[in-house]
Amino acid sequence: MRVYFTAIISLVLLISAVSAEKNHLPRFVSLKSNEINQRVGPGPNYPIEWIYLKAGLPVEVIAEFDNWRKIRDKDGTEGWVHQSMLSSKRRAIVQGAETLIYSAEDTQSHPLVRLEPDVIVDVLKCRGDWCQVRIFDFKGWVQRAFLWGLYPGEVIG
Repeated sequence: MRVYFTAIISLVLLISAVSAEKNHLPRFVSLKSNEINQRVGPGPNYPIEWIYLKAGLPVEVIAEFDNWRKIRDKDGTEGWVHQSMLSSKRRAIVQGAETLIYSAEDTQSHPLVRLEPDVIVDVLKCRGDWCQVRIFDFKGWVQRAFLWGLYPGEVIG
């Protein structure tokens, strides 16, 4: 009986830890759908201020109220969207100038693909100054400084 009770307590603590980890603020997420209404307040009765038309766009969750999330996009626009419109899948936007995807975490390694500014990539892992990304069938490494949607020093994967 004591082992059973200990196992239940451990499971509850694990679930609480995972839930708390997923809900920290701020955090980056991505848009699930091609058409998402951003509202001036947390609810369906608030006016629509902006309509996002790009699934996969990374945004930063900066506040929560019930099932609503206040988000900020790359341009600094803020507003509220329903949580069902957001995905935990990590993506990033190429910022600044063109950049390259390399075969390894080194600018001397083989360049695989040239990325234009504002292209969205899937983020697979990040460590140090480099992130492993995927776009279409290409997978390689990009310098973190060229990506928006990541925190400095954040480790992913």
